[in-house]
Amino acid sequence: MFQRLLIANRGEIACRIIRTCRRLGIETVAVYSEADQHARHVAEADVAVAIGGASAVDSYLRADRILAAAVASGAQAIHPGYGFLSEKLELIDACERHGIGFIGPNRRAIEAMGSKIESKRMARAAGVACVPGYDEDDQSPDRLRAEALRIGFPLLIKASAGGGGKGMRRVDTPDAFDAMLALARKEALAAFGDERVLLEKYIVNPRHLEVQLVGDRHGGLVHLFERECSIQRRFQKVIEEAPANHLPQAVAERLYEAALRMGRVMAYDNAGTVEFVLDADDGDTPYFLEVNTRLQVEHPVTEMTTGIDLVAWQLRVAAGEALPLTQDQIQRRGWAIECRLNAEEPEHDFRASLGPLLGYAEPAQQVGLRIDSGLHPASEVTPYYDAMLAKVIGFGATRAEAIDRAAVGVSQLRIEGVRTNAGLLLQVLAQPAFQQVLTTRFLEQHFPHGPLPDAAHSQAHALAVATAWAACQPVTAPVWGGLRSFRLTAPMGRGAVVELQLRDVSAQTTEAVRWMQVGDQGWFPACPERQATATATAGGWVVAVTESDQPVVTVHVRHTEGARWFSWAQGRSRVWDVVHDLAHRGGAGQAQHLGSSLSAALPGRISEVVVQAGDPVAAGDPVLTLEAMKLYHGLTAPVSGTVKQVHVKVGDIVGQGHLLVEIEPAAEPAAA
Repeated sequence: MFQRLLIANRGEIACRIIRTCRRLGIETVAVYSEADQHARHVAEADVAVAIGGASAVDSYLRADRILAAAVASGAQAIHPGYGFLSEKLELIDACERHGIGFIGPNRRAIEAMGSKIESKRMARAAGVACVPGYDEDDQSPDRLRAEALRIGFPLLIKASAGGGGKGMRRVDTPDAFDAMLALARKEALAAFGDERVLLEKYIVNPRHLEVQLVGDRHGGLVHLFERECSIQRRFQKVIEEAPANHLPQAVAERLYEAALRMGRVMAYDNAGTVEFVLDADDGDTPYFLEVNTRLQVEHPVTEMTTGIDLVAWQLRVAAGEALPLTQDQIQRRGWAIECRLNAEEPEHDFRASLGPLLGYAEPAQQVGLRIDSGLHPASEVTPYYDAMLAKVIGFGATRAEAIDRAAVGVSQLRIEGVRTNAGLLLQVLAQPAFQQVLTTRFLEQHFPHGPLPDAAHSQAHALAVATAWAACQPVTAPVWGGLRSFRLTAPMGRGAVVELQLRDVSAQTTEAVRWMQVGDQGWFPACPERQATATATAGGWVVAVTESDQPVVTVHVRHTEGARWFSWAQGRSRVWDVVHDLAHRGGAGQAQHLGSSLSAALPGRISEVVVQAGDPVAAGDPVLTLEAMKLYHGLTAPVSGTVKQVHVKVGDIVGQGHLLVEIEPAAEPAAA
């Protein structure tokens, strides 16, 4: 077994690998970029080595720097995790040249499966059915357009070297094909350095299932059953589970056999996953999708249901050991469900949420709950890497028990300072349709506009923020001087009443409220039975909200900057602006109309600017491209006119609301 291992990754997967290495007595070496010098995986490893700039292309995607760090630190092997260099030949070749072990399968498997085109050809040769489509070498736009017309619409354009939904676009009509092809190729080239694509028939109601394989270098190969990954958004998995619900045993056996057949063709010798799409409208007919020659993000649900540590198996196999168990010895019990916590705002088309954490706390250890996280209280979410922050895995004897425990974990994992998709995850777990056959259309069918509004929860947050705001006001502040007959220091029995403007930045709504306090309790007179009490902490306030003296919820509140506040309770978070009425009225009329200007709707990096000062533009014309969390967002002119000034250049990092381009609107035509 290896004595020292370098982990060529970051975040939650790096921390998860460190956990197994500690148990096995293996020393760990972390690598980090400039943006990650204070990251959790750096603090938890035995040794840490800096490898470059904040951008992944200057650090985690530099095989030469990874190898230099391994050599300098005396690491005997490298674990690539997933993403970054995990399926790149340059890393496995560099390891071979330097006599360093690579924790992954043989080179031939990575090379063949790294191309979706080649993998489909190999699958067909092995007798595994594939989705109808086009995967030939001719990549000319004319040929691809002709093949698209032959396949029919809707169809999928997929990056040949892709994964994680990047370089993938659904096309519904022939007119949209050229634009979607260009966008898919651009994303594929940026993410994988390969712009080749393949075309596939779009299955209207697909299920996404996968089979976990592990092989050794002695010819051993086993499967560890299936996982269901159908809850997706834009082809990226959100919730996964094992076993798959409502899966006929006959179909499951077909999946296992097809996966083993693929593994034998590749002489597979480490952990990997064979993915399938099932046509829910055609008796769950399975089609081969791809092979991921690495550990998967969702591997914990397999670990929880089989009792097998997949990272430990990876290390043993890479060290030359045989598989610890045969197929007959591998058993599955119970049910596991994994929820991915992403730094995003589901209410606003899932735009990225960035910035430093204001607080972080994991749930207390409890049976059937696992947290895989790369965060600690000093973490910062930057635009350079993937949006996933942590994973919550619930395990139980039944699916219902696993759902309950996953929901408890999501609601108790406290991430303050950035917003997450926790509220949506909780609603998905509670949705009655989650008990039925799942397809990849689940979110668009049941949550087309993100999480559903929750008025009671919103009111609790608003009351907590108003109470915390009042608790931090000095008695000599101008606001109290402007009130008649009321002050917060009044003796019991006399109250303070304040008119506040509460703007829910998260929902983009503003409400004028009246807040009242007597003693240490505050409430809205419109709802007097619900009251709040704020207790100061080192970094903010903990506000207990009660109703008729019964506990309702505990809200953690932080004051971030200016008038901005952040509230968190039971997994759900909100951002607020709080202004008392006197200041609100004093500032009336000062807002500037910016309807003719273009501002960043989400934080990110400017990857392309297509206009300059003096250029004429029509409403809807492309102006620039914003890259956020490895996805590209084309921004267009809000009005017709002339570009007055461009405030950014390629490579700039911008925050939400940053002014990008000013446009002088075209003059209205004179009336006849």
